[in-house]
Amino acid sequence: MIRSIIAATGSYIPDTVVDNQDFLATRFFSAEGAEIQQAPATILEKFSAITGIQARRYAHSDHTASDLGFLSAQEALTSSGIDPETLDYIIVAHNFGDVIAGSNRVDMVPSLASRIKARLAIRNPDCVAYDMAFGCPGWLEALVQASYYIRSGDARRCLVIGTETLSRIVDPHDRDTMLFSDGSGAVILEATEQEGIGILSHHTQTHAHEYASLLQMGKSYNPERANDPDRYMKMNGRRLYEFALQHVPLVIQTALQKANVHLNQVRKVLIHQANEKMDVAILQRLFKLYGEECTNQELMPMTISWLGNSSVATVPTLLDLLQKGQLPGHRIDAGDVVLFASVGAGMNINALVYQF
Repeated sequence: MIRSIIAATGSYIPDTVVDNQDFLATRFFSAEGAEIQQAPATILEKFSAITGIQARRYAHSDHTASDLGFLSAQEALTSSGIDPETLDYIIVAHNFGDVIAGSNRVDMVPSLASRIKARLAIRNPDCVAYDMAFGCPGWLEALVQASYYIRSGDARRCLVIGTETLSRIVDPHDRDTMLFSDGSGAVILEATEQEGIGILSHHTQTHAHEYASLLQMGKSYNPERANDPDRYMKMNGRRLYEFALQHVPLVIQTALQKANVHLNQVRKVLIHQANEKMDVAILQRLFKLYGEECTNQELMPMTISWLGNSSVATVPTLLDLLQKGQLPGHRIDAGDVVLFASVGAGMNINALVYQF
């Protein structure tokens, strides 16, 4: 039986740090267009208490999402010594393509995967490159697709990248702007016949009927920009929070059941870094499904406090930092069962169970 294993990881974290204090002079407005009168320090304090975010990373002005994706892919290939010409697929998850600095325009032709393949100088035409648009769970869903190619025998090695420059499509007058950041993460998935390791199961859902509009594009909240033709990412934060708590634990539980793995066998939970308070609540709800309390504080490593929410890049970046020993107090050992999960626009949810 062919299985899929993670053979290499890589990430690119921009070195431009934007602290919460950098937003002190920002004029924020409500969705109704009323300027928020709270003191800036109070706004920042509440924001940090809810999200856990103290800082985030923005891409250099001369970098786009495909540039970041190339850099994370390059690290995965270089650190592992894998020949790029042996890749059968390159799948790139993102939401907005390449958005140049100072613009709000989406650029997805050619695909980011084709751009990255060209940057990697891969000549093999049988290396198929395409993009995945699936909201924040896009990278994890791309990993699922790559695994199916491998298990079918059509592929032996796939490069899966999550990359985003969210800082360029957010409304500067919306408090949610402070959530988002830029970055990229990549893994190389490989075929093996060794038993007991690799991807054990996954489960994915799309809740579009009632919830498709929880994340969508809209006008700036600043009424002075009413005639601005640009559209910005908008989020119904309260309803999204409630949605995640209700549905994500159940999707995770289903994935664990499909793998015949009990929650107490899981050594790490790598969840999309969307909101610290929400992620903690999801984990607590998951444990309640098993009639237990979550007491292990090391079970769920987090990077959101210093990296913010880089959408499709959060989970692969988190994995790479763990694999490279760059998260003090956290490690993954051979035999460990690790749970991956994400939720985002669509509304899409996915979870994957993996044994190292």
